[in-house]
Amino acid sequence: MPVAMLNANTAMNALQGPVRLRTLTNLRWLAVGGQSLAILTVHFAIGYATPLGLCIMAIAASAWLNLFTALRFSPQRFLTDREAAAYIAFDVVQLCALLAITGGLLNPFSALIIAPVMIAASFLVLRYTILIAALALAGVGILAIYHMALPWRADEMLELAPVYKFGVWAALSFSVIFFAAYAHRIAAESAQMRSALAATQLVLEREQRLSALGGLAAAAAHELGTPLATIQLTAREMQRELENDETLREDAALLVDQVKRCREILGRLSQHGEAGDAIHDRVDVVGLLKEAASPFLENVSGPEIRIETESSDGASEPMLRRRPEIIYGLRNFVENAVGFAAADVRVGADWTAERLAITIDDDGPGFSDEVLARLGEPYVSSRFAGRRPDGLRATSARTGGMGLGFFIAKSLLEGTGAEISWANRATGGAHVAVAWPLSVIVAQRIGRDTVADGPNA
Repeated sequence: MPVAMLNANTAMNALQGPVRLRTLTNLRWLAVGGQSLAILTVHFAIGYATPLGLCIMAIAASAWLNLFTALRFSPQRFLTDREAAAYIAFDVVQLCALLAITGGLLNPFSALIIAPVMIAASFLVLRYTILIAALALAGVGILAIYHMALPWRADEMLELAPVYKFGVWAALSFSVIFFAAYAHRIAAESAQMRSALAATQLVLEREQRLSALGGLAAAAAHELGTPLATIQLTAREMQRELENDETLREDAALLVDQVKRCREILGRLSQHGEAGDAIHDRVDVVGLLKEAASPFLENVSGPEIRIETESSDGASEPMLRRRPEIIYGLRNFVENAVGFAAADVRVGADWTAERLAITIDDDGPGFSDEVLARLGEPYVSSRFAGRRPDGLRATSARTGGMGLGFFIAKSLLEGTGAEISWANRATGGAHVAVAWPLSVIVAQRIGRDTVADGPNA
């Protein structure tokens, strides 16, 4: 697939970032406004004596950095991870400086130290997130020991118990670690899902383009028919007018014959295109299974693939709408089974008058408990460390890929209305089942050469 050349980390990082300079400067302006409002309110409205000059200097440092970056760089500029980490590290240091002036961890606003850490964790890679969190933890530790007095009334003395100060330090430290890990994990999973869905869309678009080639050929044949008819008519006129010129008359006759041949070829192509509506878009259950398993049926060095079909209630074999996403999804499951099987893969189908179920079973090692719990998520790419029962490494491409094959197959098939389940067989090996209500995928002939989905499709 197109994204198979990327590794999981690259794809995830590409969707996690980068961040624009304007985003961080806007957040910093918000911090400048909030800090200024808090200091002025405490000093003038409440009447607590604050070191106003030092506070204004700390806040002005943030404002100066914003003005400098606005004049130096375009606000639409995308920052590298290193630059973004440096910007956020400045915010951590500035906030710690302001808190040190206004009471350290005794200041109720000390909880704001968590904010820049969560911002970093939401879009930076893990190593920079760890650096920002470590810087915040160091700041919390320093503030617990070195800080100016908390602004308070001049005629009162505020003294808090050491155990309370230790509790505030512990709470902030654990909060920094927890929220950093939580935010980074959520952002990473979101990025993985976006990259996996993008890969699914690319695969589906490719399959749809291949499926549309027959219709394009018929359309091309129809469009070329008119100019060829004109050429043929003109060549016949030339042939009649050149009766006395043997050489040119033979050339004109040759031109007429070649045009006739082109029209016959285009006629057959057009007929194949129309037949494709009825033949290519309709497939029975056995044909569907054979097409899904076709890349592996002739592999003499691989496991044996058995195709078995039956009807539980004696219903006749249904004709299905041939859909690229169904073929591709089933093929991924078959490929996975072939990659891990020891000697045998069974691709079976069972239908009733209302339902079709397709199962893929192999005699391999089955799914490990860890993989089984997460199967269907993107970037889950192995069973038992890629080992087959005979000790050989599994041949599935997904053992060295992004782990998107199962996820893409599941997403494509669920988009057609399928229900998918998987488990380990009691006798050993993996079992995957795909089932549809028959009305969703059955094809009906509603005209001479026209096929449509079933009534409830």
